Amino acid sequence: MVDANRIGVVYSPHAGLDRSQKRWVLIRKYLEQKGVQYDFLQSETFSSVGRLVGMLCENGYRTVVVVGGDGSLNSAVNAIMKQRESLPEDFAFAVIPNGIGNDFSRFWGVTVDDYKRVVDSIIARHVRKVDVGCCIYQDDGIPQRRYFLNCVNIGLGARLIKTTNDAVQIIGSRRLSVIPALISRIFERKQFNMALQIETETIEENYMSVCIGNCHGYGQTPNAVPYNGMLDISLITRPKWWQLFEGFWLLGKGRFLNYKNVHPYRAQQVTVNRVDKALVSFDGLVLTTKQPEPLRISLEKDALNFIVPLVE
Repeated sequence: MVDANRIGVVYSPHAGLDRSQKRWVLIRKYLEQKGVQYDFLQSETFSSVGRLVGMLCENGYRTVVVVGGDGSLNSAVNAIMKQRESLPEDFAFAVIPNGIGNDFSRFWGVTVDDYKRVVDSIIARHVRKVDVGCCIYQDDGIPQRRYFLNCVNIGLGARLIKTTNDAVQIIGSRRLSVIPALISRIFERKQFNMALQIETETIEENYMSVCIGNCHGYGQTPNAVPYNGMLDISLITRPKWWQLFEGFWLLGKGRFLNYKNVHPYRAQQVTVNRVDKALVSFDGLVLTTKQPEPLRISLEKDALNFIVPLVE
């Protein structure tokens, strides 16, 4: 059994920023400067992040830290939730943002340059309980379970994520891939005929995109917080092409709910009975299942001890 004071760190270099490796060197130097006892493992893929985090949990680490983006965070959370019954009550989890998609970290006011503040928070074990989203979907008729901290995207949001990931394979840099991916999809206004059950209300309508957020949802659910036991839902209908610019402007300003094509809801449970071949993603990871419906999305209240940043 590992020393209770040692922390386990999983570094995810594939998170995508060109400077991620240089920043990792600085993070390690600061950990050592602060006298932190730690062991680290380096992942090769998003799926290996989950495997490595699972190994750390099995070996008795009370504190596990992922250095990476939202995709790495999602893989880690899924590994932790699968083992939560065997974890000690004081088990805590943290993320040091080092990817292109660091939306969950930004919710807490942390950027990739704030690694010292995160490390200080880990040392202080500045913990609060957060809600974890849960989605039960189908894979060839077999129910599967996927957890998320940030959001579930269906439609255009998931398509943008996939286009960015595909561009990375060609360009080799996630930072440089975001712009061409956005340009290639900015005028995409494809609608999907979706059927949703939000609490007791049944909705059947054509939507361009749907975001179900436990947190900010990449700006699409800006009022969502991961500790109130509620999911925020944004149903986005197709705008006129010239209205796209207003939508992206409001998205960037954190005022997306003011966009007239957004129909917001708040609920504890959502069932998506039909996605009409739309792509689905969890925290930036795209689901490969062709027919995942129905998707039953809910929250597990106060399910995870998360290390949040100290207030400056």
